[in-house]
Order: sequence, then structure tokens, then C-alpha cells
Amino acid sequence: MIDREELVVPPGFELGVSTAAFQIEGAVREDGRGPSTWDEFMAQKGRIADGSNASIAADHYHRYREDVRLMKELGVDSYRFSLGWPRIQPGGTGSPNKAGLAFYDKLLDELLAAGIKPMVTLFHWDMPEPLQHKGGWMTRDTAHRFADFALIAGEAFGDRVDKWVTINEPTTVTLNGYALGVHAPGATLMFDGLLAAHHQLLGHGLAVQALRSEGVKGGIGITNVHSPVHPAKDNFITRQYAEVFDLVHNRIYADPVLLGRYPKFPFLARKQFKALHDVDDADLQTIAQPIDFYGLNYYMPTRIAAGPPADDSTPDGGNAAGMRELPFHLAKWPEYPTTAFGWPIAPQFLTETLADYGTRYADRLPPVYITEGGASFRDALSPEGTIEDDDRISYLADHLAAAIAGAPGVDVRGYYVWTLMDNWEWAAGFAEKFGLIAVDPRTQDRSPKASYRWLQRVLRARG
Repeated sequence: MIDREELVVPPGFELGVSTAAFQIEGAVREDGRGPSTWDEFMAQKGRIADGSNASIAADHYHRYREDVRLMKELGVDSYRFSLGWPRIQPGGTGSPNKAGLAFYDKLLDELLAAGIKPMVTLFHWDMPEPLQHKGGWMTRDTAHRFADFALIAGEAFGDRVDKWVTINEPTTVTLNGYALGVHAPGATLMFDGLLAAHHQLLGHGLAVQALRSEGVKGGIGITNVHSPVHPAKDNFITRQYAEVFDLVHNRIYADPVLLGRYPKFPFLARKQFKALHDVDDADLQTIAQPIDFYGLNYYMPTRIAAGPPADDSTPDGGNAAGMRELPFHLAKWPEYPTTAFGWPIAPQFLTETLADYGTRYADRLPPVYITEGGASFRDALSPEGTIEDDDRISYLADHLAAAIAGAPGVDVRGYYVWTLMDNWEWAAGFAEKFGLIAVDPRTQDRSPKASYRWLQRVLRARG
């Protein structure tokens, strides 16, 4: 562990905070916004852990000026946020909603006036529901509709956005949304859901082309969540299972973008990857459009063990019903402390991930930004009425140090904290708190935590 007060951020290393539209904006029935897949999903009984919904969330739609002021006081270089596709293009096709565009116009201008560089994510999971009714990412046409949306965004905001992220975490969308059913749209297709991965990657490539056709000024990339995968035991069968999970979590997303091909699938698992066999070369050429940066979200390592889990206390996502159909499971890391979500806290695996990507992709790997990193803890008020979240400070100090140290052959240029403020954390609802700023769900009052003050000192010391 690094001494949190001795952390030094070098000049030129970008520090930012990340959010997502659906998790903070609220205002789901204002300005002509249409329904999203998550509106429908959260309305289904039993889908959200605490039974809550994001109809208000953190009310960022009405309080964005206050939130930008808090970012300015924090001293961050950049703010990564997403555009709500249903707010800008309610039906997923056709002309844009002018009121939706106007909201992001105001937000961008506010950020630039505060000296904060905008990093904009086009798709952070909230697909317009009419497109989902036609199949969502399981349908090839969705990739082309996404490119249309990218064209609208590029035309409207291309003169002010510093960096563009096409898609956030296609891994999570595919596994949690289409394979295991624990996220919207709630499909349980297991390996057949991998077709959604291909269509997201195709949508990414088409979106890159669309943004470039508009002559946007900012750099363009994609962001995925990556996790180093280790077998729980060093034997042939467990190593094979770990290899399969590495493919479905990491390589089938990075390889096509960076190398222009899907990885070679193990002979014993070729049937499971049939959705990715015989892919058209033209698709792969589109997916492998040159990009300016690669976004990497890192939270935790993964350990794979043979057989079903012994109990229900597997890491997040491991309890999905579909996982019990598999001959392996996600195993725990008892040697490491955990977050409130049960995720192992192991910053050394961020270093391993970077080194692995430097080896796998070498000169095909563009500059890297850690576009998300953070932790949920059970924050509590001190007797003085402040939130002293020491665990979060330690987490961020250690992971920031690992990102700054980097790895051979990898040009790491920045780190974005997940997240600016406590939000509606998808299927966990309001139960998991990742924010540097506490948000009272009743009053929407914002209260900076000790981690906010610590990061503020780190940024000021950079000078």
C-alpha cells in the first residue's frame, strides 16, 4: 500500500471522474425523452436489489450546474459522462429531439467554462426501448442505428468534446444483459448471447466512421472492463475453464478492435463460440478502425474454479441462474479484503492487466486511459456529520499509483474515478455507494466525502 499523502500525480497525467446518464440524470419523463431498456427492466418486480428506480436518481438533469461547480472545486482535468440515447433520439431512429440536445449543449458549455475537458460516452447501456423490442444488440440493424446516433452526436457536439468513447463495457452488456439476465434487457441466452458482442463491436466501428465523417475534433476510442483471469488450481481442466472465461470476458472484445480478428477458440469450446464463427472479413475491417485511445475499466481480478459453487457467496454476477449450468464458477479470493460489493481489492492485478495488454497487443495498443476505477463501501456519518471513507481513499491511492506506474510498453495517460457522486447503481439500486460525493436520496443534497477532500489535495499538490 502506498502512503496516501505521498501520492504524486505527474504533469500531463489526466485525472477525471466518470458517470453515466441513466444512473444520475433522472428526469425520465421530461424534455421528450423516450423509454430505455433500463426503464422497462427496473419496472419488473425483483430485478432491482432494493426495489428502487432511477426516475430521479441523483437529479443531475436539474442540478448539473451544481455538479460542475463541485468538479471545478475538486480540480479534475476531465469529466467522463454519457449521452442518454433515449433523450436525444427517443425512438432510436429518425430526427433528434431538440430538447434533449439542448440539455447536453448546456452541460458541455458549463464544463468548458469551468476548464474541464469533456469525455463523452455514446452508449452506456441505455438503449431506446423501441430498438430493444426489435432485438437490441442481437440484431445487426442496431449497429447501423447506433452509427446514426453517433452521427447526430458528432454533428451537435463535435466542436467541443475532447474525447469520444463509443461503447462502455460491451463485456458487461453481453454477459449480464444477454447471457445471464441480471441486467437489462434480462435475456438468458448464455453463449448464444455472444452475437450481441459482435453487433456492439460492429456498432463501435461504424460509430468511429460516423464521428470521423463529421470531422469531430476530439480523439475516439472504446472502453471495456478487463479482468485478469486465474485458475483456482493448476491443473489442465481448470486452466481450460480459465482460458474460456478470459475469452468471453476479455479477448473477444479487445482482439477484433486491436488486431482485426477474433481469437482462436479452444477445440473443446468451439461449439460455445459458434456465434462468432465465420464472421465476414468486412465486419472485422470495420471493427478494427484505427482509434486514438483504448479505455480500460478495472475493478478486480477473476478466479475460476471447476464445478458448481459450494454456496451462494460467489463474487458479483456469479449467482446468476445461468452460471449454475456451467462446469466452472467464479471463485473467491479470501486472501484479499473486499469492497461492499464483495469485489477483491487487489491493485497489483491492474498492473498485471496492463502488462498483459502490452504483451498481447504490443504496437497495436494505442494510449490507454483507465476510464473507470473505484469502490463501493458502507459509508457512515462520523459524530461530526462528515463521511470519513478511509477505505475508499486507500483504494484510490493504491490503484492510482498502479496506473501511474503503468507497465512496459503501455502508454497510460490517465485515470477516471468511478464515480463523482453516489448514484443508482444498476441492479443494486441505491444500496452500493461508489461516489466521492454523498447524495441524500430524499433531498438530493450533495456532501463531499473525505475521499473528495483527499483527491482535491492530491490535485492541488500537482500544482
